[in-house]
Amino acid sequence: MDFRKFVVGITGFFFFTSATLAAAKSFPDRPIRLVVPFPAGGTSDSVARLLAKGMGERLGEPVVVENKGGGGTIIGTDTVARSSSDGYTLLWMTPPFAINDTLYKKIPYKTLEDFTMVVDVVEAPVVIIVRKDSPLKSVNDIVEISKKEPGKLTYASSGVGGTPHLATAMFTSMKDIKMTHVPYQGSAPAVMSTLAGQTDLVFDTIFLAMQQINAGKARALAQAGKERSKFLADVPTLDEAGWAGYEATSWMSVGAPATTPREVIDILHKAAQETINSTDFQKPLIDQGLVIVNKGPDVANKRVKQEVAKWGEIVRQSGATTN
Repeated sequence: MDFRKFVVGITGFFFFTSATLAAAKSFPDRPIRLVVPFPAGGTSDSVARLLAKGMGERLGEPVVVENKGGGGTIIGTDTVARSSSDGYTLLWMTPPFAINDTLYKKIPYKTLEDFTMVVDVVEAPVVIIVRKDSPLKSVNDIVEISKKEPGKLTYASSGVGGTPHLATAMFTSMKDIKMTHVPYQGSAPAVMSTLAGQTDLVFDTIFLAMQQINAGKARALAQAGKERSKFLADVPTLDEAGWAGYEATSWMSVGAPATTPREVIDILHKAAQETINSTDFQKPLIDQGLVIVNKGPDVANKRVKQEVAKWGEIVRQSGATTN
């Protein structure tokens, strides 16, 4: 080995390591941006803002939410993938982050290679709802009708490839039944179509479902979390109803560019963890039916890999691919 090259190489390594540690020690010294890859408004955006506020207070520098919608969250996600790995640009992640890896034939980043996780924040179980006077009284009614008359029942969704669509696809595939998909542009019109009797049922998140249930306009047939929500204590989980192992949740997490130094990730995680553990953060979210998760980088990285694999298989089975 060329001794001079060895010395130069090892010196460079120690210089880089020292510089990284020094940068981490002073982090943060300016505002951090949290890119939310969809327009402002809605529960997920509100959760991101609540977390950003708490993190900023604990870090001593503001965490500023930047809404960058478009392309099914791809535009905002790609913005973060191309950003410097210095901890000053973070990504707000929801199920489309995992789903898009298979849903789109081509995306400008590598889902599992270009990002690392900071924290899993909360999750919201999916609920199956029907209008209050629907003849459907249980999920077994859905199976019975669909076996006799495949495609007769219709289900609404927020759009092709969204969590509600794929959650329904997983539901039907596990019982080998067929329903007719009616996609809408967003969750609100999808839910309203079911309440108006234009579609028979809809899968959507608990905080949207509870609004209609509490208003006396809808009934829940089943919920898709690991266990029953205290807000729907009398409603079985799909696992209990005979869909063994079924689970579908809308999760919310924070990630960063993949090569962000672990020391910086740990600083960000500590601020997020303390925020999530606070009463100011938890109370308004628990009241909406959300479940506090608060898992760190190692657990979150493992989970997102599982999510990409799980939803990827469901996308392939459903045939829901987009150019």
